Order: sequence, then C-alpha cells, then structure tokens
Amino acid sequence: MTTPNSLQLGMIGNCAYSALIDREARLMWCCLPRFDGDPVFNALLDPSENGSLWAFELEDFERSEQEYEPNTAVLRTRLYDKRGQGIEVTDFAPRFWSRGRTFRPLTLVRRVKVLQGSPRMTVKLRPRFDWGRAKPQVTQGSTHIRYMGPAMTLRVNCDAPISYILSETAFVVDRPMNFIMGPDETLASGIEDTARLFEQETV
Repeated sequence: MTTPNSLQLGMIGNCAYSALIDREARLMWCCLPRFDGDPVFNALLDPSENGSLWAFELEDFERSEQEYEPNTAVLRTRLYDKRGQGIEVTDFAPRFWSRGRTFRPLTLVRRVKVLQGSPRMTVKLRPRFDWGRAKPQVTQGSTHIRYMGPAMTLRVNCDAPISYILSETAFVVDRPMNFIMGPDETLASGIEDTARLFEQETV
C-alpha cells in the first residue's frame, strides 16, 4: 500500500478520545490521553517515514471498502489484493454501560479477520511521543508490545506474531487476530475474549 494520504477518513471514539482511520485501515491521527493530548499517531500531517501510523498493509493491495456498523461508531474496512484475497479490519473504542456507569477506557481495539484466501500483510505500528519528536523505547512480552515515551507508555496486547510486527515482516493471515492498545496494564481475561466482549457490548 503506497497510496497517498486521503481526507476520506472514518472516526471512532468513546467521548474519552478519538481516532481517524483512512479507507485503507491506516490509523492516521490519534491524540492521547485526551482529545487535545499528544498526537501519538500523526501521519495525517506527516506522511513521511518520520510520521507515525498504524497500518495493516496488504501485499499486492488493489482496492478497499469501508463502512460503519449501522447505528454505531464501529468501523469496518475491507482490503483486497489483486488475486481477490481479502481481510476485514474492525476498529472501535469501547463504550458501554457497566456496573452502573458508562465504561469508556483509553483503549483502542483493532480486529482482523480473513475474508477470502490466504492474504499476506505487514503490520506497521509506529507510535511517537512528544509531538512527534520522540521515538519510543520498545520492549516485548509473549503477547504484548510496550511503547515507552517521556510521559506515557502504551501497551498493545495482541495474538498476532510479535516478532513479525516488530520487524515489519509480511506474514500470512490464516486466522482472526486481535490488537488492544491502551495503558500499560494486563488484561483481565484473554485477548480474543476481551476484544470480542468489548465489541459485543459496544455494538
């Protein structure tokens, strides 16, 4: 995927933060921990290699489709390659009623599933801190990656191959994959279970 930036953007959010995602499922803009916070993803304004984004780049990408789940802020983007193979990326910020209050964590969920064939994709996960000036210190566990900045640490829990993500190496998408980005905290339950529950409750 080497297409230029587009202003055809979908917005997700939960009244705690928001994010802008283009028609190729690239996370182009997101400020944390508030709407006026540090733009940890800023490729909307800086499309160069110095910019920060979160992309699922499909090998031999040809076309895409994007729509919201009706009456929700859950965004679904479908990417197809030149052989007709494809994936669907579901993006949302959890927001639902829980324990007598509105639950709206600083959490972004990205779910990837195969639509057809055995497509290959590259995950580019490149947050930056201090208004784009600071590259994070990166550490990893068996199912998470930590991005540490001067004033904030983000943790991405995922059930995708960590080594391929860190090296930005293409791999075959042969099963559903879940990515949950938020504060540097462990999840109360499994990654897939948490992502599924958050989506069900948000929808």
